[in-house]
Amino acid sequence: MLAESGGRAVERVLNEVEQATDEIVDFAADLVRVPTVNPPGEAYEACARLLGDRLRTCGFTVRDLVPEDRVEHSSRYPRVNVLGRRAGDANGPVVHLNGHLDVVPPGEGWTCDPFGGIVRDGRLYGRGSSDMKAGLAAAVYAAEALRRADIPLVGGIEISGTVDEESGGHAGVAWLAEQGHLSAAQTDYVIIPEPFGPDRICVGHRGVYWFDLVTTGHTAHGSMPFLGVNAIDHMTTVLEAVRTRLAPRLALRTTALPVVPTLARQATLNLNSITGGQTGPGAQTPCVPDRCVATFDRRFLPEESFDAVKVEIEQLLAELSEEHPGLRCALRDRMLVHPLRTPSDSPLVQALSASVETLTGSVTLVASPGTYDHKHVARVAGIEHCVAYGPGALEQAHQPDEWCGIDDIKQATQVLALTLLVLVGAGS
Repeated sequence: MLAESGGRAVERVLNEVEQATDEIVDFAADLVRVPTVNPPGEAYEACARLLGDRLRTCGFTVRDLVPEDRVEHSSRYPRVNVLGRRAGDANGPVVHLNGHLDVVPPGEGWTCDPFGGIVRDGRLYGRGSSDMKAGLAAAVYAAEALRRADIPLVGGIEISGTVDEESGGHAGVAWLAEQGHLSAAQTDYVIIPEPFGPDRICVGHRGVYWFDLVTTGHTAHGSMPFLGVNAIDHMTTVLEAVRTRLAPRLALRTTALPVVPTLARQATLNLNSITGGQTGPGAQTPCVPDRCVATFDRRFLPEESFDAVKVEIEQLLAELSEEHPGLRCALRDRMLVHPLRTPSDSPLVQALSASVETLTGSVTLVASPGTYDHKHVARVAGIEHCVAYGPGALEQAHQPDEWCGIDDIKQATQVLALTLLVLVGAGS
């Protein structure tokens, strides 16, 4: 496939990335230095401006797309998405590269400035260096490598920087898709440069079901608890049943989807949070708590139907009601994302695989343990040919002292550039 693009064109494109490596890393570091922390959504506008200016320098027509109709958008924390387009001379396919601007809060445990964009010992350090501002820089310079190598385009290239992926992407990729800025009518292939490493292509993800279990009781004075019904006590009964009855069953289920790491091929259930009684700074507790809420994260497999997933939880609650008269526990839905897998015969997977093999010698198809904006590309925009591929290690995401290797950034940029050459470039 790469041979069809012309050996000289391949050589020129790879050489342009090689020469631009310092420039790519510097741009990634500049992106890291913009603290786009979500929540609440800080500095989106500044980061969008930085990305948009670089895209214009690289020959793209750029638009800022603001979802003013979304509840996430506000004057204090404006949501600003950036979309750049560069069209070729012929009516060929369009490849869209999408990266999210937001990062999770830095948290504790850092030994360097989380927003310093420090380059040291062959690594770029900082929150978002791996997840996924190095990927954004790689996307921009993959397209730029074709321009600098004087490769005509027979199709189009789109690059977007979008908001709120870490909180669901509803004001970002989902909104772009709903508004028609990203759709199967105009875009053929989507690559999301999430950090899976230079030799791995992500072709899907498990499903996710977030739900609350809510126990209710009867309040009374804390000095006379026998006059009340403690909702937290009831919740401990529920949690113990989840731990000893439900969780062991899930651990026995595995998927054929190549999820990484290996343990994530199991069905899993995580208790995300629990609240009950009086809460908040300085809250007193003179009352028997009459309500307790536990929030769960259930990751389910393509081999499991969502209906069966939910029924299994409902059946457990029914069993507990019979065993413990007076226990009241309700199930409340929060979020649902179904599993996804890119078609195995996708031209995008084939082109990207050939590029990865050329640069690294081998390629591995994997699936993500968690969801990402692929869900909106497939379900809302209707684009089935979507993968994740980008620099960095998945295990570095959301960690203190997060880093991305410089060699990874260069190699991933070269892979993306070769893939663009195959799909939309007129090689010579």
